[in-house]
Amino acid sequence: MAQGHPEAGTRPSKARIRNSFECAAPTYGAAAFVQRRVCARLAAGLPAAISARRILDAGCGTGFALPLLHQRYPAARSIALDFAPAMLRHIAEPCWLLAADLEHLPLGPASIDLYWSSLAVQWCDLARALAEARRVLADGGALALASLGPATFHELRTAFAGIDTHRHTLAFHAPDEINLLASQAGFVAVDVEKHSEIAHYANFRSLLRAVKAIGANQLGAGRRTGLLSRDAFARAELAAEALRTPDGLPLTYDVITLHARTCATPTS
Repeated sequence: MAQGHPEAGTRPSKARIRNSFECAAPTYGAAAFVQRRVCARLAAGLPAAISARRILDAGCGTGFALPLLHQRYPAARSIALDFAPAMLRHIAEPCWLLAADLEHLPLGPASIDLYWSSLAVQWCDLARALAEARRVLADGGALALASLGPATFHELRTAFAGIDTHRHTLAFHAPDEINLLASQAGFVAVDVEKHSEIAHYANFRSLLRAVKAIGANQLGAGRRTGLLSRDAFARAELAAEALRTPDGLPLTYDVITLHARTCATPTS
């Protein structure tokens, strides 16, 4: 983990994360339109030169990346892995299903050719998740990863800034931190890019409901544990309304994508 990064002390407990996504499983597929756009962009950067016979979709959610991966690598066998077993029950694509933790993968060394993970590792100890990714990837394998950066959900921080001193978003890694952690885990040819995806909502309540519908409403230390008063909610709503655009109330995803490789074993 990058030294001094606040993430370790502010992540929710694993039990809270699992419970949140278990509850979100029935609504996740319909609500995750931004997540689908991120998957499409991540897939566009996949290397054509690798022979991916074994693919891991780590943090697969309801599995909407699986058809993209199958289209790109039709001969490959895919493993759909998620921390929340309820998510796996919504997967229709033929694949192996595995309920497990990205920080402790129940897979053997060098057992995967492509490690794919879209918008999941922000819930993990990133250094541990990347070390596990490197362990299970074969020599010459590829890593394709999307996470979220510090500007994610900045509209929520703005809305609640005058209300309390509690945290209202996760603490996210910056692109240079992700680049460094990937290199430290043993990846090479690391390529990190950043872009914004912005969703729009009719009102503040629908924005908050959308965050809950994708399971992204869990926070760790520093979170509010009680309900907002009506007056406090009204003031947060007013602050959010000040950000309104012609398309509605914006909610920003600060998306960071990473593509990298493992070193190929030299041929003699």
